[in-house]
Amino acid sequence: MTRILGVLGLLVALYAALIESNPAAGSTRNLIYVANNQGRYGIVTLGAALVIIVGGIDLSIGSVVGCAAVLFGVLMEQGVHPFAAAGWVLLFGASVGLVNGLLITRLRLQAFLVTLCGMFVYRGVARMIGGAINLPSVTDAHPEFTGALNTLAYVMTGKNEKGVLIFPAMFALLLVLAAVVGFLVHRTAYGRYWYAIGHNELAAKYAGVNVNRQRVIVYVICSTLAALGGVLLLLNDSTISSDTAGASLELYAILGAVLGGCSLRGGEGTALGMVLGAMVLPVLETLVSFRGLKNDVIPAVIGLTLLLGTIVDELIRRRSRVHR
Repeated sequence: MTRILGVLGLLVALYAALIESNPAAGSTRNLIYVANNQGRYGIVTLGAALVIIVGGIDLSIGSVVGCAAVLFGVLMEQGVHPFAAAGWVLLFGASVGLVNGLLITRLRLQAFLVTLCGMFVYRGVARMIGGAINLPSVTDAHPEFTGALNTLAYVMTGKNEKGVLIFPAMFALLLVLAAVVGFLVHRTAYGRYWYAIGHNELAAKYAGVNVNRQRVIVYVICSTLAALGGVLLLLNDSTISSDTAGASLELYAILGAVLGGCSLRGGEGTALGMVLGAMVLPVLETLVSFRGLKNDVIPAVIGLTLLLGTIVDELIRRRSRVHR
């Protein structure tokens, strides 16, 4: 609870600084925009957090997001209906997670190395199958897809057919997925298995938990959510490049999970913390933008602020241990 209060306090401070920075920053339109970005970050953060809970790591998330976004566009360019293309992309994400999980559990390769290699592989695949993807070219080639794409974009990103953001659909989707994840980790045997594996893998194995199967399940969930993030990315931005789509998103997802209370040692984390941790970065990015800082300094400001938040979070955690 202390860690939740800590990240909640950080969020309140960031929102206060954002609203104070510029009158337009506190407008309903801007807050909806920020919430929508929080949803997109949060969905991939949920997957990263589950992997961290079982004591693993996934560095391929950003590349999977980019590859999934490109694949989604290429499939539609080839004449696959948008709904079917979205389904195939999610299946691609699940396959990536299955491969990662099997390499880590069956061949006993280090998760860091497997997913680091995946980061390069899936970025390379994205570049091979497509360079720049844009939805207008898809609808020009297949006018019959216009209605389905508009429906998908409205339901999943909250944007109408003119690209105007109406409501934060991605944040609503995040809340739904977080509720599902919360039910899994806090109310089912799967959650107990995942926490047990993160705390002590050997003890979990002796207690009868099929550790390998549970790890594979978690990696499948993580990569499927990353693929969903790719679909959302293309629907929201309309135009993407295989070189930059989803770049560095794995680091943002891991930082969001850690800020939300997930320990990199494994065995710790809550669904509420995942959502709150994922909400920090979009607010911070918007604050930096409204402060008029140059784009070049944004990564440094974001990195230092997140490092400070992580240090404060760690100090709170140590203090909590002393007072137990």
